[in-house]
Amino acid sequence: MIALIEQEPATALSLAAMCRVLEVNRAAYYRAREQTTGRDEVELRDAIQRISLEMPGYGSRRITAELRRRGWIINRKRVQRLMREDNLLCLRRIKRVRTTDSRHGLTVYPNLVPELDLTGLNQLWVADITYIRLRREIVYLAVLLDAYSRRCIGWSLGRTLEAELTRAALRMALAKRDVGPALVHDSDRGVQYAAGDYTALLAEHGIAISMSRKASPNDNAKAESFIKTLKYEEVYLFEYENYGEAQQRIEEFIERVYNENGCTRRWTTGRPTSTSSGGSTSRRRRESQDEFSEASGNLSIRWAGFVREWGAKATAARPDPSFR
Repeated sequence: MIALIEQEPATALSLAAMCRVLEVNRAAYYRAREQTTGRDEVELRDAIQRISLEMPGYGSRRITAELRRRGWIINRKRVQRLMREDNLLCLRRIKRVRTTDSRHGLTVYPNLVPELDLTGLNQLWVADITYIRLRREIVYLAVLLDAYSRRCIGWSLGRTLEAELTRAALRMALAKRDVGPALVHDSDRGVQYAAGDYTALLAEHGIAISMSRKASPNDNAKAESFIKTLKYEEVYLFEYENYGEAQQRIEEFIERVYNENGCTRRWTTGRPTSTSSGGSTSRRRRESQDEFSEASGNLSIRWAGFVREWGAKATAARPDPSFR
């Protein structure tokens, strides 16, 4: 009965009228609602805390998305409030090291990404460089992602920003993937990506070169998003003692955590990494929606019957206007 009252639009009938139709005492309704809300709150907090322990780098948006995947009907503001009360909000670091040097005389290529309509793998690769702070030094990581699946297909860790860093990541990607004739490589205008050896390697494999606009980080948003995920779900959670430990842990995260489950769980994308998993996921989602629609339809029919019955009782109880 409580569920029927909760789901009825506020403009249809007043709470008092609905309670009369359902023969429910209003005080009993309020008590039952408080008990249900309290139980739901405890279960929701427990679910949020479990996700936070599993993925310490998740903020309120990603935890909201994960809760919805687990069957919760919840909005982000409520999740954010509960996370704030439980001191689970992520603290972001601000200090940065500059990794892009676009002040060079090398060829700058036009941005081809806006013209692309991605429909599958190996149509667009996106590249970027970031830094990782160790206990006694700073190292640099070059990454290469397939923009459609968001899988990291190439990466390289090094102590300097020399061009060999990006070439090593590109060679790893070329070894893993079969290059098609329509593949585009997109990056920023940094000297590492404009270097002759790097562009020659791309041209050798028939890969079109694209570079983002100046001072436009959103042009390379997918690579930036991956780097943020790497930082907040791996790098910021550990203080690497040396280069070897950083290499080992980053490889573990990219190959066994992110590529195996992470890139298919990102709240920022709905594309699957494979046709089979995508089909089953879509099928489960459609089945859940059908079940929900059927239940909602049955509930609407029952509630319409209650409203008609209430209207008939109200009409019968109304005095005859011709009677004086």
